[in-house]
Amino acid sequence: MLYTDRDDAGRRLGTALGPYAAGRPVVLGLPRGGVPVAFHVASALGAPLDVIVVRKLGVPYQPELAFGAIGEGGVRVISDDIVRRGRLAAQDIASVERAEQAELVRRAARYRADRPREDLRGRTVIVVDDGIATGATAAAACQVVRAQGAARVVMAAPVAPPDALNRVAEVADEVVCLSTPPGFSSVGQWYRDFSQTPDEEVVSLLARAPRGPAAAQQADAEVVVEASGLRLPGELSLPPGARAVVVFAHGSGSSRHSPRNRRVATDLNRAGLGTLLFDLLTPGEEADRSNVFDIGTLAARLGAATAWLGALTPLPQAYFGASTGAAAALAAAAAPDSPVFAVVSRGGRPDLAGPRLPAVRAPTLLIVGSEDHLVLTLNREAQARLRCENRLEVVEGATHLFEEPGTLEAVSVLAEQWFTAHGPASGPA
Repeated sequence: MLYTDRDDAGRRLGTALGPYAAGRPVVLGLPRGGVPVAFHVASALGAPLDVIVVRKLGVPYQPELAFGAIGEGGVRVISDDIVRRGRLAAQDIASVERAEQAELVRRAARYRADRPREDLRGRTVIVVDDGIATGATAAAACQVVRAQGAARVVMAAPVAPPDALNRVAEVADEVVCLSTPPGFSSVGQWYRDFSQTPDEEVVSLLARAPRGPAAAQQADAEVVVEASGLRLPGELSLPPGARAVVVFAHGSGSSRHSPRNRRVATDLNRAGLGTLLFDLLTPGEEADRSNVFDIGTLAARLGAATAWLGALTPLPQAYFGASTGAAAALAAAAAPDSPVFAVVSRGGRPDLAGPRLPAVRAPTLLIVGSEDHLVLTLNREAQARLRCENRLEVVEGATHLFEEPGTLEAVSVLAEQWFTAHGPASGPA
């Protein structure tokens, strides 16, 4: 099983862990990569999210061999057998503990800020990571959680080798893993996007996630969008208190599974905006390349999907379009009865909206990479034809697909700021 990214893995893992929701669990993410996965698990279960900060205690002359682990609250788990076989002196143990305790305190303070730890006493606790390689960290986390008073410990991960699962199973009450592929060499090989999770993302996720007994469930659902007589598959995500829904119009050669659109959609969800990703074309239509440039048809379907969504939720709507999808979004927004309050284009072809551009009323943001020279020129020409409030943002160093480090994150920030500045302050009462 290959995952698009950690968000995709978290959604799938959250679905598999659905039966645990009734037990009112606490979800703990292992930093850093496990936290984005845990965020979606917590949302699916309607559970509070926290971080589990664990430091392994490595034998001084063989650091990869752990003789124990420490966690917050003074929790300390020591393997007397390894201490004995390693002939570790008390001063050796104390020296390693001091160094790791200092790092544990630093990381916990960085991630959690001023928020208190979730009380695990008597609770079912689900420990989540983005994958398990050797099982050492996962096992240490399970031991620490149990020492902190958890009544039941569940270790969950999207992917792991069987031998690592056996190691974790010795210290967890249950282990849930979606895939145990043969030929496992690293966690990253089972992700299309396994880019590093920065500390800032961990902090943001923990700050945005519901906590305590009032944790609310985010509505993530597979839907069938009825548009122009067709039934088109889609994914609707509505975070708690969502104040608007952003409808994505994908570009040529991609679908609702586009990893770039999904990444931006997840970032918008974290900012409190709902998202709808759906396929504008049927599989048969996608086989004919000319259909992806049929802006009139794509715009009509986008408009019909907007009406369908409006009947489903009263939340205000906006568009996010990529490539030819940006032209479809602008053409749909130019309709006299269009309800959208803003449009954002990423690496788009607004020029393909042609004569409809002057009729667009929704404030429009055009985002283009500085190295996407032809598309940048086309965006500047299209911008000159817009009569609505508009802005062109050039992301330095980015090419057409925004694959360079940090460039797609810049798109998410720009889009969230545009939607927030031009949208409603809050959702309906």
